[in-house]
Formats: sequence, structure tokens, C-alpha cells
Amino acid sequence: MAKIDEIKERINWLKELFKLLVMVLIAVIAGLSKLFLDGNINVLFYLGIILSLSILIWLIILSIKINKNIQKLKDI
Repeated sequence: MAKIDEIKERINWLKELFKLLVMVLIAVIAGLSKLFLDGNINVLFYLGIILSLSILIWLIILSIKINKNIQKLKDI
């Protein structure tokens, strides 16, 4: 039973990290839209685009890890 609890805790921790990254992504996209609507397309705008793309990549990686841990639970 200890192995199951360990995997469940890992899944919960990854889910919390996933939620945090989604919140940050929403804030970055809101900032990007504000910069775009104000016409302030500068270095900060492009850094925001790079940050949002990197967050998307991390979200994909996290979802794959969560899925693998769920598959481990199914196998136990």
C-alpha cells in the first residue's frame, strides 16, 4: 500500500504544479493582450510570447508525467 500512496502523492503534487502553471499562463496571456491592445509591442511583449510558449511545453511535459503515474497506479 505504501507504493500506491507514494504514487498518489506524486500525482497530487504534479496536479498542483499544473494548476499553478495554468494560472501563470493565463496571467501572461492577459498581459500580452494588454500590451497588444495598447500598441506597446516591444521587448517585453516578445519575452511574454517566449515565456508563454515555454509554459505550454512544461504543461505538456507535466501532463505526460501525470499520465505515466496514473498508468503506474493502474498496473499496481
